[in-house]
Amino acid sequence: MTERRSDAAPAPTRRRVLAATAAGGAAALAGPALLPVDTAAAAAGAPTDPIRPGDPRYLSLTQRGCNGRFIGKPDYYRVVHSTAEVVDAVQRAVREGRRIAVRSGGHCFEDFVDHPDIKAVIDMSPMREISYDAGRRAFCVEPGAQLAEVYRELFIGWGVTVPAGATAEVGIGGHVVGGGYGVMSRRDGVSVDHLHALEVVVVDEDGTARAVIAERDPDTPHHDLWWAHTGGGGGNFGVVTRYWFRSPDAKGDDPTKLLPPAPASFLAFRAGWTWKDLDARDFRTLMRNHGQWCERNSDPGTPYANLFSVLMVNTTQAAGSGAVLAGVIDAAVPGARRLVDDYIAAVGRGVGAQPAIRRPPLSWLNALTSITDTRSSPFKVKSAYLRKTFTDRQIDVLHEHLRPSDDPAERISGTLWLVAYGGAARKVAPDATAVAQRDSILKAVYMAGWDAETQDGTRETEWVRSLYRGVYADSGGVPVPGAVSDGAFINYPDADLADPEQNTSGVPWYTLYYKDNYPRLQRVKAKYDPRDEFRHRLSIRPAR
Repeated sequence: MTERRSDAAPAPTRRRVLAATAAGGAAALAGPALLPVDTAAAAAGAPTDPIRPGDPRYLSLTQRGCNGRFIGKPDYYRVVHSTAEVVDAVQRAVREGRRIAVRSGGHCFEDFVDHPDIKAVIDMSPMREISYDAGRRAFCVEPGAQLAEVYRELFIGWGVTVPAGATAEVGIGGHVVGGGYGVMSRRDGVSVDHLHALEVVVVDEDGTARAVIAERDPDTPHHDLWWAHTGGGGGNFGVVTRYWFRSPDAKGDDPTKLLPPAPASFLAFRAGWTWKDLDARDFRTLMRNHGQWCERNSDPGTPYANLFSVLMVNTTQAAGSGAVLAGVIDAAVPGARRLVDDYIAAVGRGVGAQPAIRRPPLSWLNALTSITDTRSSPFKVKSAYLRKTFTDRQIDVLHEHLRPSDDPAERISGTLWLVAYGGAARKVAPDATAVAQRDSILKAVYMAGWDAETQDGTRETEWVRSLYRGVYADSGGVPVPGAVSDGAFINYPDADLADPEQNTSGVPWYTLYYKDNYPRLQRVKAKYDPRDEFRHRLSIRPAR
């Protein structure tokens, strides 16, 4: 088959992105402000000039990351508007010998963009158009688009959606490459299960930057590059400039039938147990109930495939804190309220106190920003997949660390999130995409944050490390794949997994993230980034 080069790709049918969500208005949607650019140059296809220290825009660009723990100081930023500009930016950085990093939404949890060795940052934030490409019969999404924009445009324009995250301002560029999951994943799978094709700027052995299109069809020239982007993580192979989404079983050319239909509305729920109501016995009961419910209700055919939830356990003693079970279910599902009530009752069964419960109705777009929120203060995050509920020993470790200290001076701002997984995500074989963890029931997120003005984060970082090491003490301090755990999630990167002092398991970090898929990812890396231009502390190493 003849290679489809980027300049030969079918021209998308354009539909402009709307400016705000129903939930939060323009301010909530916009995230970091877009910077003024030379629009005439951009329209003409001419490359924009680098933005260097001393330029009034430089400081704002250094602070686009959501984690205040890291602030970069590259030699310059390139704010790009097209594939041609990305090719030029990559080519210039390679020619100059500068380490490259790419930023779309700015939600990387480690210093992969803001590391001192990074000298040229390619900022994708202006590339945020969403359109229907009639030639490919797929929806084209540029990497700078935030999830709220993607959801809104697909829904308002065509009544469809793609399963992705619950945080509105996350950029789709890095989200999809790591697999992408969220509110609709139990019904529809993860984001990459609907990835039809993508355009990537890569660097050849001789240092030449070029754009190629990689497709889901195994008979196309760059299918292996497509596969690597279905969970291989960002910053590894090149710069994604466009994604195309179409469900693998979609037929015909009616765009309203090419992705899953979006629900009209959700029934939201929130049930909370305060710390004064949770002694060690009740906490163990609550955690065990929740995990066992997920074990019973995570197959693709479960009546609860339309339910998404997060069990959040917070260290604070503030009103309404403690353990909070929050989520949504498609309101059109028969017996939706009964399903929610039965779920909350099952999780709380045997716990001494009854939870405070709210069940507000939400529209589809409102629901996407009502479950979780993000932080702009410094924080440290660790992750794990669960195949089964925590053991009693692990639950006791959680209780010991998460229950607030009686001494205010000893309190930590920490949290554990247990996010519903399974359902349709389990329909796909672990080697069909680069997402190897397909039979898990939950994703665990361990987090600690702090105030940058009054704290340096040392105590908080050690707290979350101690919690993690304690939970996984039986497997070298990390979630080694086995009966209960199944590794970690690359979209929540944790450089500690590559630190032999933190990971004493003997299992390398890349096995925790990629399991048996890592050797294939290495071969793709060697083929498309043989010079290792795109690298960071947890980057895939090319096969030699």
